[in-house]
Amino acid sequence: MATLARRAFKVALFVCLFVLSVRYIRPYPFPMTERHLAAWWRASDWLGIGDPEDLIFVAWVTIELLVAVLAYVAIMKLWRYCRS
Repeated sequence: MATLARRAFKVALFVCLFVLSVRYIRPYPFPMTERHLAAWWRASDWLGIGDPEDLIFVAWVTIELLVAVLAYVAIMKLWRYCRS
């Protein structure tokens, strides 16, 4: 039962970290300038994606997942260090 509680806590921790990263991490300023839009259009054309908003969404989610994973790993290492 304790193992289930630990796993549930870890999942809840990761979900909370991801929600916090969605809330507070922004990969670019809003509204975007013409220069930023041109760069996203070039990147989406180079990758063969028709709509640059799809590329922006994938890039944004990837950045936020990376931030959540790094925060989770740091918290887990800090917790293990404090317990030992």
